[in-house]
Amino acid sequence: MSHSEGNPKKPSQQLGLDALADRFNSSLSCETNKPDFKELDLGSPVSPLRTHVSKAASSSSSSSGSVSGKTNANAVAKRSDSHSGELSGSSEGSPTAAESARSARPRPGHARSNSGGAPLIYSGGSSVSSPTTNLLPSGNICPSGKIGKPMASRNPSRNDVLGSGTGNYGHGSIMRGKTMGDASTSVTGNIQSAGATVMVKKGMTSTDPEEVKRIGNEQYKRGNFAEALGLYDRAIAMSPDNAACRSNRAAALIGLRRLTEAVRECEEALRLDPAFARAHQRLASLHLRLGQVENARKHLFSAQIPDTSELQKLQIVEKHLSRCTDARKIGDWKSVLREGDAAIAAGADSSPQLFASRAEALLKLHQLVEADSTVSSFPKFEASPPSYSQSKFFGMLGDSYPFFVKAQVEMALGRFEVAVAAAEKAGQIDPLNIEVVTVLNSVRLVARARAQGNDLFNSGKLFEACMAYGEGLKYDPSNPVLYCNRAACRYKLGQWERSIEDCNEALRIQPNYTKALLRRAASNDKLERWADSVRDYEVLRKELPRDKEVAEALFHAQVALKKSRGEEVYNLKFGGEVEEISGMDPFMAAISSPGVSVVHFMVPSNPQCEHISPFVDMLCLKYPSLNFLKVNVDKNLTLANAENVRIVPTFKIYKNGTRAKEMICPSQQVLEHSVRHYSF
Repeated sequence: MSHSEGNPKKPSQQLGLDALADRFNSSLSCETNKPDFKELDLGSPVSPLRTHVSKAASSSSSSSGSVSGKTNANAVAKRSDSHSGELSGSSEGSPTAAESARSARPRPGHARSNSGGAPLIYSGGSSVSSPTTNLLPSGNICPSGKIGKPMASRNPSRNDVLGSGTGNYGHGSIMRGKTMGDASTSVTGNIQSAGATVMVKKGMTSTDPEEVKRIGNEQYKRGNFAEALGLYDRAIAMSPDNAACRSNRAAALIGLRRLTEAVRECEEALRLDPAFARAHQRLASLHLRLGQVENARKHLFSAQIPDTSELQKLQIVEKHLSRCTDARKIGDWKSVLREGDAAIAAGADSSPQLFASRAEALLKLHQLVEADSTVSSFPKFEASPPSYSQSKFFGMLGDSYPFFVKAQVEMALGRFEVAVAAAEKAGQIDPLNIEVVTVLNSVRLVARARAQGNDLFNSGKLFEACMAYGEGLKYDPSNPVLYCNRAACRYKLGQWERSIEDCNEALRIQPNYTKALLRRAASNDKLERWADSVRDYEVLRKELPRDKEVAEALFHAQVALKKSRGEEVYNLKFGGEVEEISGMDPFMAAISSPGVSVVHFMVPSNPQCEHISPFVDMLCLKYPSLNFLKVNVDKNLTLANAENVRIVPTFKIYKNGTRAKEMICPSQQVLEHSVRHYSF
């Protein structure tokens, strides 16, 4: 690529390689937490390539939905007399189904609009418009897209009894009697909302606990779980020994997805009335959703006549949990992932332990980005209630297992301090479990070795730093951060072969590890393995398309590769920037120099020029072997007339002074296709 005379910013190829090598050497200084290259701001010790994050972590939970089932009519009938305040027969999915059907209607799309503005020179082509967007309100919208009909009460004469808690109310905002875009329904909804507010105020001022509970039940049926919860709290304050109020409060907490609190309320209801069948049913459903199958079975068979659908779900979850446990024992992580997802889908959709097993399996399968995403999506949980705080999962106390997994994922991703804190938490919960103790000790030793290695690297003691990182790898042989840090030491020591070996190990564990790719490419540069170097730089360029240093490194590696093959390369300069040309003489000098020049004739105020200019800047970095120029037609009318430019944006490609191609108002795809054709 050539430029006009007097531009000292573009060095020759040899100078560019030397300067790049000097920058790589000088940049290998260790920051506070890690050794790294300064010219690439890669953030934390682990900077994975910005790939599309797998949705696997969320797909299993979204597919599972919430546990739904039918309440046994006989059991309800038997308890209805003794607990007249309990709502009977209504599925927990029914109160808001009508609202869900109305709220699921799509909002009319926005009208499309075209960008305006009168250009100084006529612009051809078509304008870009945004697609119509259908907006749906948040709330109880069925994941399948199908809105079910409200279930009829199994006991129509009783309107003040809550169901067993086995259904799915969803969560989020509830559409109260109105449909988007329907004016008449909106008015009705406002009236209903106002009426509900008056009813709530009446309940909060009433001194009759039965009246307060009744109003709470009405709010619950409408899906107003927060209001219902406040009313139940008031009823309990006035009548603390009312088991039905406790059970109804648990139902409202389930609607708010506060499952652990709901467990405690059901247990309190059973303390007040150990034979309360409805509380047993609701507690069985909660334990199943939390993955506590033994407790779910106990309460399911304490509810006089077990709910058939709940029993079936329990058996399916038990089957998949058993298979998951067996697969983990033999290290069959693909089966662990599959069976854990199946248990979640079958009904254990709020089990932190099952989500943790998914993250552990992904970690062992070297899918670190997905494992990290799964850890971030763990269901929120508090300390377990006494009923199952000592229950085991994979042989360790259930509450410690999520912290046990989190520590390993954080360690693999280089977040050492967070990993130590998680491991210590797991150790506090289950200090006697051998797996927990082993991971805790390993995490502490690896974090210490990494800190010592960084200190030695910063002090210039490279051999000692290598030894420190190697010591950490004894405790965690699959830690990509330690491999990558040791590769930095070996690069600076001139041990490029061994540096590449460490980078290969890091990339085997974490395939999209940006820093390992960079260090491997730099080591291949030193060994003049240009094809390998170009391959790594091309991956980095795709992930960091606007990074000038990566683009320049790729350019010099491409030039060196072509020269090593005996090919003639005319343009040995790296551009990296679109150069503005003013005047005929600089223009003729630029397009007549050896190589290919891409000239953008433009007007800054023109909408299409304004739209495509950032894309041209990106192409300049992506194809640095070409010389990118721009000509402001308003300031260079003589030049525009000489080149017969009448419409902007116009692009012309010149090769060794001869015009090879002309494009008027091209799309981005057409422009890049042509540019790619003339690049390396």
